Amino acid sequence: MGYLIFTRLCRTPFLATALLFLAAGAGAQNGNEALSTTQIVERMQQHNRKQAEGLEHYQSLRHYGVVYRGFFKTITAEMDVDVEYKASSGKSYRIVSQKGSKLLDEKVLKRAVDSEVEVSRNVAEAALTEANYRFQLMGSENLGGRPAYILEVEPIAPSKFLYKGRIWVDAADFAVAKIEAQPAKNPSSWIGRTMIHHTNAKRHGFWLPEHNRSESKIRIGGTAVLTIDYGTYQVVAKQPEIAQ
Repeated sequence: MGYLIFTRLCRTPFLATALLFLAAGAGAQNGNEALSTTQIVERMQQHNRKQAEGLEHYQSLRHYGVVYRGFFKTITAEMDVDVEYKASSGKSYRIVSQKGSKLLDEKVLKRAVDSEVEVSRNVAEAALTEANYRFQLMGSENLGGRPAYILEVEPIAPSKFLYKGRIWVDAADFAVAKIEAQPAKNPSSWIGRTMIHHTNAKRHGFWLPEHNRSESKIRIGGTAVLTIDYGTYQVVAKQPEIAQ
């Protein structure tokens, strides 16, 4: 019965979690220039606008998986989804294969995809901007061999589209490279705690999702882990217009 209840509860749009890291250290620098929190956030938003303007199309095969352990049982499900993005029309999702528990597949994995669709249709509400968040610079560290700023993010108002925790902003490109946080709004009173771990990576000149993991503690017992592997991207950049 535990997993039956759990599958009715997993409806949060942001489905990935992990423990928050405690970060400290000197203020990050880009070259010899020390930046303030406001300057970092402004450049991050400039990067996001530039990427949106330059990205024409991408396609990838995502792998979704969920494991629920509780009540002396382990239940799993997997799903492969072909995802296509077009600048003119947004994202589209096509399920390619499914296996494992049909209940988890229908109630968790398909709802995870539906939640992503909902987020993609509410870009402004989900955006990492000063309209939605308060930011605080906590320090810096090397991330994958690249320097990154560490920012604490706190939602201005609770929302199912937002999260609270820390983000790592690449000090050269000002793209978000990593997120470790919790949903700003608990998706259900049955879920005790959900932790989010998300990474982005630079692919073909664009920063795109790489891996997503969530771990949720269920109050009535058990733990659920959902993962998303975003796969290999085929990317097309917009071609510059030629003056007539």
